[in-house]
Amino acid sequence: MYLIKDLPITERPRERLKEVGITNLSNKELLAIILKTGTKNKSVTMLAIDILNKYDLDSFKDLSIKDLTSIKGIGEVKAIELISAIELGKRIFLKEVNKLIKLDNPKLIWEDSKYLFNGLKQEYFYCYYFNNKQELITRKLIFMGTINSSVTHTREIFKEAYKVSASSIVCLHNHPSNDISPSKADILFTERLIKTGNIQGIPVVDHIIVGEDSFYSFYEHKNSLNI
Repeated sequence: MYLIKDLPITERPRERLKEVGITNLSNKELLAIILKTGTKNKSVTMLAIDILNKYDLDSFKDLSIKDLTSIKGIGEVKAIELISAIELGKRIFLKEVNKLIKLDNPKLIWEDSKYLFNGLKQEYFYCYYFNNKQELITRKLIFMGTINSSVTHTREIFKEAYKVSASSIVCLHNHPSNDISPSKADILFTERLIKTGNIQGIPVVDHIIVGEDSFYSFYEHKNSLNI
């Protein structure tokens, strides 16, 4: 079995980490450190390259044990160790981004939210919940699938708002086609949300359609709504 210690010292990821610092290591080297060992016929570095060739970094957050064990040389133990490391990284990142930050215009909210929608193949609907200073309290995935005016969805949105004592809400969803033009269903649903928010005393101040390079803000197109 190929081990990291079998590599020349100058190519050993752990030695390079100590020499140049973790931020200067390549994705391949970081993966090799997590994997620790290769196989009888393949070094740990080559195994890391195989993973990166099959899955780009953007897809790592959604990898499963089955995905990883489909790669020759990755057994269940290695797959479990790798997805555990990925999950820990996600939790650390989310804890960091969940610090109270002020997001007081649609562009800032769109820029903050893009990572949530990256590479998705269906519609995801999130809500951002704010305090009275327009500081973000939390982000919450409410549902997946095509938007409609379901009472269940509306109830879930405001149930979470009461739970975190939110003063206002901004709703966001993506169009997998990357066309940010609102559909008729988007418009009707937004009108319903705004009216419900006014009744509940927790205003829905915006609904943003998230695209990769642009966004559509209902707040910025108030005249398109019948409210």
